[in-house]
Amino acid sequence: MRDSIAVLMAVLGTLLVLAGAGVIVAKAVVAPADVTAATVPAPTTGARLLGVLRQVEAYDRLIIWGIVLLVLAAVTSGAISFNVDAAANSK
Repeated sequence: MRDSIAVLMAVLGTLLVLAGAGVIVAKAVVAPADVTAATVPAPTTGARLLGVLRQVEAYDRLIIWGIVLLVLAAVTSGAISFNVDAAANSK
């Protein structure tokens, strides 16, 4: 069951990344690039972060979610593992 979930997430993640890349290519072919738009960086870090989050396009979200699913698939299948160890010294 674990392997089938990992395969399903890997396939869906790959499809999302490819769909996002396809939208980028289609957008580049159909519409010319806008070279007149200039972005002004916000003065504070919080405002800059909010500005970046507002500028995330739909195809960027597809790629981000695809990468998240690919990482989850790798963790589920055991390709990536995390170990947390705790030790207490007693006297």
